[in-house]
Formats: sequence, C-alpha cells, structure tokens
Amino acid sequence: KTATLTPQPTPTLDPNLPPACTEVGQRWVNPKDNGEMVCVPAGEFWMGAVEGDREVADNEKPGRFVYLDAYWVDRYEVTNGMYQRCVMSGGCTSPEQYRSYSRDSYFGDVRYADFPVIFIDWNQAIAYCTWAGEMLPTEAQWEKAARGTNGNLYPWGNEVATKNLANYDLYVSDTVEVGKYPNGASPYGAEDMAGNVWEWVADWYNDSYYHTGTLSNPPGPESGDSPVQRGGSWGFGAFFLRTSFRGDIPGVSPASGFRCASK
Repeated sequence: KTATLTPQPTPTLDPNLPPACTEVGQRWVNPKDNGEMVCVPAGEFWMGAVEGDREVADNEKPGRFVYLDAYWVDRYEVTNGMYQRCVMSGGCTSPEQYRSYSRDSYFGDVRYADFPVIFIDWNQAIAYCTWAGEMLPTEAQWEKAARGTNGNLYPWGNEVATKNLANYDLYVSDTVEVGKYPNGASPYGAEDMAGNVWEWVADWYNDSYYHTGTLSNPPGPESGDSPVQRGGSWGFGAFFLRTSFRGDIPGVSPASGFRCASK
C-alpha cells in the first residue's frame, strides 16, 4: 500500500514584520510608518577608536571587535511627515517647538514633510519607535550601520567630509530634506548618518563603557545622566561627523532627531 503524503501548508510571512536580514542591499518598507529600512547582516565590526585617526577622543577607546546579530535600520532619519502621523494617531507627543533654527514654520508645514523631525527628546524618540513596532538602535547598532565592517572614519569611507557628502559645519545653517547626500551613504545604504541632525540612540552615556561592555550585542550601561546622541549635525564640524564620535548632549535642540531599528 502506497503511503499518501499530506501537503504541508505554506508558511505565510507577517507583512508587519521585516523579513530575515541576510545580506547587504536588502531593503524593506515598514507598513506602520512607511519608513524604508536597510539590512545590517550579523557579524563582527570594529567599534570605537581606529589606529591612525588623529582626532580620537578618550571616550572612543579602546577600539575593539564587537559582534551584532542581524537587524534592520531606517534608511533615513524620521521625518516631520512620519512623526506627524504618529502624533495624529495618539502614539506620540508633539515636538517641543514647531519651528526650526531659521524657519518660523517647520513641523506641520507640508513644505518640510520630508525634512527630519527636530526638537525631540529621548523619550519621544523611544515612543515613536515603539509605535512603529521598532526600537531606538543601540550605540553599537548605530555605529555598525554608519561605518560598516572596515572601521570607516565616516559613513562614506575615510575621505575627509565635504559639503557634497553631508550637511554640517553651517554650510546650510539648518536642516535639509533627508536623502539629499546619497554619496555620503554608509556601506549598508543608510543615509544622513553624518550631519543633518544628531540622532538619539538607546544607550545611556558612560565615557568608560568601552572598557567594560560585552563584546556581543552590547546593551549599553544600565543607567546614566543622559542618553547618547550620534552623527553630528548641520551646525557641527567634521570632527563630530566621525562614525566613532560619542555625543553626551543633554536636552533637545533644533538639531535633535533620530532613526529607528528593528527589534
């Protein structure tokens, strides 16, 4: 008697969850906030100070290899338009100010819907990412997404920053729309990780954490006086755009923004 095999149902992927992140170049759009995300595959990367970088700060030492599981990270900084949808849904509170540094009208103004949301504090950034089914990236996740696995000094490589690669050093003196500097993208395709606005990450700041933190999926210190911001902004020079720079910058400002990562 011939046995009959029962067909197995084809597994269906939850469209609200990202697919498996396995290789550089994968992209996925989160249906919750319509934010495009890029894949950062699992593996080690060099985190912190790089030999030969003459501008290293003490809090970037010691540099070391850190392993991270695969994750997705927003291709762009969260925009005014994206954040406004969260406010309208009740998932977020409004920015501290509706203006920008040089514009009296900014948040809620359709002309700036694709510009990064600003005047956002750490808790508001966490609330948005939670609403989107995501989380703030850890400091290690942010740095890997920005520099890749080769210890790049900047997202685009080791070439010194120029006004054609990032919005920084008061060349524009305010925010610009996200994605305006594609040549400044990171090895994973994440854009504006240098300049435009500072980006909140999940970690509390501790200037000596690199001496004691785990080398596998480091979660950051358990507590601190203020969270970390990364990436520099439109008003800061090239030193602050370096992928290893760690910002201990309390409070909110016309240059405080963020991006999210997958859980």
